[in-house]
Amino acid sequence: MVLNFMGQEPNGPNSQAGVANRKPPELKPGTVKKFVIGIAAAIVLIYLASTSFYTVQEQERAAVLTFGKYTHETGSGLHFKWPYPIQEVKIVPAELTQYITIGYREQGGQTIPIEDEAMMITGDENIVSADAVVTWKISNIRNYLHNISDPEHFLRNATSASIRSVIGSQKLDYAITDGKTAIQDMVRERLLELMNKYETGIQIIDLKFQDIEPPGGEVEEAFRAVTNAREEKNTKINNAAKYENDRIPKARGEAQALIENAEAEKKSRILNAEGDVAKFNAIYSEYAKNPNVTQSRLILETLEKILPDAQIFITNSGSDTVNYLPLNELLRDRGATGSAGAPARTEAAPQQDAAQQQASQGGNGQ
Repeated sequence: MVLNFMGQEPNGPNSQAGVANRKPPELKPGTVKKFVIGIAAAIVLIYLASTSFYTVQEQERAAVLTFGKYTHETGSGLHFKWPYPIQEVKIVPAELTQYITIGYREQGGQTIPIEDEAMMITGDENIVSADAVVTWKISNIRNYLHNISDPEHFLRNATSASIRSVIGSQKLDYAITDGKTAIQDMVRERLLELMNKYETGIQIIDLKFQDIEPPGGEVEEAFRAVTNAREEKNTKINNAAKYENDRIPKARGEAQALIENAEAEKKSRILNAEGDVAKFNAIYSEYAKNPNVTQSRLILETLEKILPDAQIFITNSGSDTVNYLPLNELLRDRGATGSAGAPARTEAAPQQDAAQQQASQGGNGQ
């Protein structure tokens, strides 16, 4: 038999009768009231603590609403507010740059085309496929939260409408070749107008087309050939412009050099002519003072210039016999003997005397 600590059987009749006759402990009314108040206070404190403090991350901003009305904004960090429903906080990624795609989606590293967004009609009633990427961020939290219900959906629809309105006014050939950049700028301006008109609080940072091309198949091949031909044309035009820009400055430089050389030659000839005139005037003034002397000097100077190596012969034209006086040899011998010694002078003296006698008798020098 198993006995409990009182020495009685646990399942005996006495134990069962004791349990049946035992009454639960009675609580005083004040104790219950305090217990309920304590639990309520704890719940209230937990609620106040959970709704009065909030944390904003680095790339986020929080808009504080007081009784549903926008009051102010807060930046990153831990902040305090009045508990709900007095104040409410809405946190948005205002400092984060975001982007959306038009005409396709990226999922799991794969690109999934969205033909409903990409396909559109050009101004000449052709079908073209346009894919674009829009980069944006939140610029005004108040407008972003209150003026549009689904900002990303609104931005996607506005971008698609802007692209369709611009491409719908352009020709297909222009849209897929030279006009891509111009169309891109016009779409960006149209999208900015829509964002400002509806005060969405969205700032458009950039819009770029990934591709503008006709539908696939033979049409795509034909337009690709047109595009290649146009690019080749532009390449040749650029090469021609490069050659033109290279040759024209050189030709202008050569022409300027010729002009400057001609001017220099002109000035040189004018100065030489003025010098000759001045020289002639100077000679003429001397000639007017003594014509005979000046004339003889000019004749001698001219003969020296035109006959630099001429030999001098002295003859007597008054007789039938030609008397020859080798004056050059005498002068040359005189110079040679003069350097050697005095005896050479005695040998040349009779010949010089004979020459002087002939000159005194009326000989002419030629």
